[in-house]
Amino acid sequence: MRQVVLDTETTGLDPLQGDRVIEVAAVELVNLLPTGASFHRLVNPKRDIPAEATRVHGFTNADLEGKPGFEEVAEDLLAFLGDSPIIAHNAPFDFGFLDAELLRCGRKPLDRSRMVDSLDMAKQRYPGMPNSLDALCRRLGIDNSMRTSHNAVLDCKLLAEVYLELMGGKQPGFELAAALAGNGPVLVDGEAVSWTARPIAVPDDRAAAHQGFVASKLKEAIWLKPPFAPEA
Repeated sequence: MRQVVLDTETTGLDPLQGDRVIEVAAVELVNLLPTGASFHRLVNPKRDIPAEATRVHGFTNADLEGKPGFEEVAEDLLAFLGDSPIIAHNAPFDFGFLDAELLRCGRKPLDRSRMVDSLDMAKQRYPGMPNSLDALCRRLGIDNSMRTSHNAVLDCKLLAEVYLELMGGKQPGFELAAALAGNGPVLVDGEAVSWTARPIAVPDDRAAAHQGFVASKLKEAIWLKPPFAPEA
């Protein structure tokens, strides 16, 4: 199951009043775990960035001078998003800005059926409590000490961890199983350890005895029926 965690930084709060996207980032999840694939672009908004917005995300006009306009990054962004569900914290905000930018360069807005709002999920799980990204990180024990200002890349990575916890958290052994399934390294005490699969060979007489037992005692064994039964 592929999903994409997305975040934007902007010049203000309202795209209908001329505010623009200045940064967009996205992180790929497969089966709720980051794959390492990501997207990140700084965008020239082609307008001044108000001082109050700079205090939030730290970007100034000079930082974005010479960066591409949104119309130059739109195709790459849409290719990364694909048709996957898009997770964002206060997703209507990000979708609203991206839709305005897409329409401005002659493209279709994002399908709202793809929108997954982690803020709404958090409000349902923790009603009446602060549910900002920082508040959720503190509540769920996720280290956000490096988040001194808004940053789309970092926010995506933190939100990916928050979203996993909101979906129920990591099940014991899940990361190990994922690593083994992908023949990747296994983390042991925080260090990557390589491994080699070693199939266990079953002696012919033991295999025959097992098949005889199953045939005589377990005639309705589900693994002997389609679609589980091996092809002849």
